[in-house]
Amino acid sequence: MTSIRKLTRNSVLCLSLLFSYQMTTAQNEDLYAHTTPIEPLIVQYGHDVQAINYFYGPMPKGWGNQYAAASPEQIQRLLTLDQSYLDKLKAFPYAKLETNGQVDFVLLKRKVTQDMEELQGNKQTYERLAKFLPFDKAIYDWEKLRRRGTVIDGEAIAKTLDQAAKSVDKAQADLESVKSLPYQDVNFLKETLNSLKLRLSSAYDFYNGYDPMFSWWGPAAYKKLVEKLDAYSEKLAAKSDWKVFDDGSMIGGTPIGRQELNKQLKDEMIAYTADDLLRLANQEFAWCEAELLKASKEMGFGNDWKAAQEKVKNSYVPVGHQPELILKLYNDAQQFIQKNELMDIPALADETWGMIMMTPERQLVNPFFTGGREISISYPTDGMTQEQKLMSMRGNNPYFSRGTVQHELNPGHHLQYFMNRRHKPYRERAFNTPFWTEGWTLYWELLLYSKGFAHTPEERIGMLFWRMHRCARITFSIKFHLGEWTPQQCINYLVDKVGFETANAHGEVKRSFEGGYSPLYQLAYLVGGLQLMSIKNELVDSGKMSYKQFHDQVIKENYMPMEMLRAIMTKQKLAADHEATWKFYKFN
Repeated sequence: MTSIRKLTRNSVLCLSLLFSYQMTTAQNEDLYAHTTPIEPLIVQYGHDVQAINYFYGPMPKGWGNQYAAASPEQIQRLLTLDQSYLDKLKAFPYAKLETNGQVDFVLLKRKVTQDMEELQGNKQTYERLAKFLPFDKAIYDWEKLRRRGTVIDGEAIAKTLDQAAKSVDKAQADLESVKSLPYQDVNFLKETLNSLKLRLSSAYDFYNGYDPMFSWWGPAAYKKLVEKLDAYSEKLAAKSDWKVFDDGSMIGGTPIGRQELNKQLKDEMIAYTADDLLRLANQEFAWCEAELLKASKEMGFGNDWKAAQEKVKNSYVPVGHQPELILKLYNDAQQFIQKNELMDIPALADETWGMIMMTPERQLVNPFFTGGREISISYPTDGMTQEQKLMSMRGNNPYFSRGTVQHELNPGHHLQYFMNRRHKPYRERAFNTPFWTEGWTLYWELLLYSKGFAHTPEERIGMLFWRMHRCARITFSIKFHLGEWTPQQCINYLVDKVGFETANAHGEVKRSFEGGYSPLYQLAYLVGGLQLMSIKNELVDSGKMSYKQFHDQVIKENYMPMEMLRAIMTKQKLAADHEATWKFYKFN
């Protein structure tokens, strides 16, 4: 009996230890789900770059740091840093990594490699344009002394600054013989001049008032040099070949060309060319038109979809009631998501989104509401003309707005902001891409439409307006950058093919080419959304995951190219030098 009792006790103890081990293992797996072995390198790399830019850049008076174009010395130091990280990655035991770690490895390597390419390009540009900057060394040398508080000869520094001012005069005189300069070169030179001014200010503020000899000799020479640099910058700006199109639009911009478009697509891990995406946009647009005609017929307008759309546009709410509408549409979307068990939105994310009214100035380039932590409502102000007011109200009618309130809030941009700071936050800064930012939010427009969120033909026309808009963004942005369309042709396309109000179309095109967006940003909406729909089809439609499981994992993976997200979700094994190969779209 004693032996049996001992055996029983030992068995129970073993089972208890085994259960405890399994629980601990499961807890540890969950505990470390937010990271990979590559995370420390990603975080360190970001902070190392920041440290170099802080030390080798201008330091403002008193506290903090400020952005300035990198100096040649700074560029070289960053290149050395990048090479050291490529060496670290080369030495890393890649084969031991799970898929999530492989993705971080591949993306960090790509990021460092692309950064090196950009730095090398900036270095070559600096060397090519050095003749326009014969005074830069004097400023860089003084700033270098300032970094460690070197005691200076105030009179000698003043003479150096005075000589630099004469060099600026000569450079400006030489500029007179130059008819024009590529706008990219002018922008580079202007950024460099601004950087030199900030470095001058950094050194001047460090010594002036603290070093008696410099305070005696330096201020006049410093002030004169700054004034010369300002005047020279204005002269350079006048030489820019930046084109404001004389096509009626008065919108500026310069096409980047097919080769650069395709390079940028490759850098974003899109395995399609610009011409492929034009074909995609046409196929998607044809689907939208067929859907639009169905809705138009249901409303009694036959094939005259513009008449049906006109009725929808005129459904705008009374002045002062747009915020109330936004809240109703938000609640409609949340109830639909809950009813269809699509995703669990964290209660705090649902509680803490904000609402603001968009300024009239922003509405010139943002004719529709935008979002993030809050929704910024684009609607008429009392200072607008009657025509402007009507265009804004018609363009932001309830049916057009139905498909996009959740795009801006939950589960769209607001939820992205909320979750990105809580799950794998190191990826947000390192691997930011519009194909994830806008792809996730556009995906929800596609998904909700496919699930029947648009109950009436009017609601379908409203949601289809935005879907056609996304198709049109691919078309007009690529056509412009291929040099085939002018801005006015892009505006006409939006008005004629999508049903834009003229003023809203102008604002959309102006935003696309003058708003500081990358050439790929506008096409990233639908392309990224279709990528995520393809992953959803692969995993949810096949029964491998529920909608809630799928959406929860996607939002917690944070920023990355969609091809890398798919690799994680499908547990692929990646080569260390992986390049984009995924064909996510089926052409007819």
